[in-house]
Amino acid sequence: MKIILFICALLFQVQAFSQTAVAEIAVGEASVDKDKFVIDDAELKSLGGQQKSLASELIDILRNDFVFYKHKFNNVDFSEKGQESYSKPNLAKWKESGITYFLATNISSSGSGIEAKFKAWSVLSGQEIFNHSVTIDQKNIRLKAHQVADGIYRSVTGKPSIFNSTIVFVSDRGTFGKDTVKELFLMDFDGNRVEKLTHFNSVVLSPSVAPDNSKIMFSVIAPHKEVSRNKVRIIKNIDLKMYDLKNKSFSTISDKPGINSGAIFSASGDLIYMTLSFKGNADIYEMQIGSGKMRNVTSHYADDVDPSINRDGSLMTFLSNRPGRAHIYTMDPANPDKGVKRISFVGQFNAAPRFSPDGKEIVFSSWVDAGFDLYRIASDGNNLVRLTKDFGSNEEAVYSPDGEFIVFTSKRVVSQSKAVQDIYIMNRDGEILGQLTQNFGRCYSPQWTNILK
Repeated sequence: MKIILFICALLFQVQAFSQTAVAEIAVGEASVDKDKFVIDDAELKSLGGQQKSLASELIDILRNDFVFYKHKFNNVDFSEKGQESYSKPNLAKWKESGITYFLATNISSSGSGIEAKFKAWSVLSGQEIFNHSVTIDQKNIRLKAHQVADGIYRSVTGKPSIFNSTIVFVSDRGTFGKDTVKELFLMDFDGNRVEKLTHFNSVVLSPSVAPDNSKIMFSVIAPHKEVSRNKVRIIKNIDLKMYDLKNKSFSTISDKPGINSGAIFSASGDLIYMTLSFKGNADIYEMQIGSGKMRNVTSHYADDVDPSINRDGSLMTFLSNRPGRAHIYTMDPANPDKGVKRISFVGQFNAAPRFSPDGKEIVFSSWVDAGFDLYRIASDGNNLVRLTKDFGSNEEAVYSPDGEFIVFTSKRVVSQSKAVQDIYIMNRDGEILGQLTQNFGRCYSPQWTNILK
């Protein structure tokens, strides 16, 4: 029972984030030299009422996408109102105004939809850096707009953006009555186009997405038959499942007695790391997906759970109650119980450590002042930074694929009898950019992915 309570407290994230002094981010104090970026109103040609609405929505989506990168771009509201800015761009005017990049759009009728042509310029060099056209209708407008925004961003920075990314998460939206139901959902990075992925009518936990975005692992509380003294009874177990996004099929990865959870993929996708408790206490195991061959990564009398692996597989971070309460450790997963190092000393206990894409940082939550708050720390245990304060109870943080952002859950008490838990997005320095879910039940365990919808 002690193990189950401990694991549930960790894997369920205590349903939601020191006493040590830490560095805090004061948003807006630093002076940042940002590029000034104008997304002009579109030139419109022979559009009907619905087509004009599509054109307006398209420009709004593009502008909203780039607001997420406001730490890089000063999105200037200084447009030509579509007056020949596509066909006759006045780059000299933009240069005089200090504009760095400029996007113009020409939109014409195409059946029941629109054809949108885009050009972007580097104003300082006077060179066209982006030229693209796309046909858009009401069904695909958000997908196409995000793809265009990503193309523009790559042309400017040479790097991919978050605009094509999606977020897998868990919600109890399907709960009616006293029996909690949590299912798996998928949404765009900005909280739109939510899609339900599972229908177990049970409790889904801890999703993890394969590196090639083809599969999702998760745990689910499942009924099992147990025979004792010729009597059959139904017990509940936390099983590990796999969802194949291409085939829309489910399979069981591990259903050993006890906990089968906290599973993640290796960067190569051929290994998984997970928490199992079938031997008594909880340890972390490595499994080969093809053969099912397993080995212990940790083997300790304390409970070790919730692993995260860096990109080259050389370092694993995990939670352990070795010091009496849950704190964060690192180790080389290829050498069981060798070089284990505690790196967190903030708060009463910690939860959900997750590597940044480059493996240089770990974001985690820590119980401080009667709630969870988010911190990031270098993977060697140095440079602790507090990311949230006075913003509810915040946890389950994970980096975006480009390392520029963090999504997390935040629990807010709204009355003596009601609390809400939603998913939010911040930049890596702790500036809150917005709320991604609203009136969608209590939301848990966001995982960033590049699954296309």
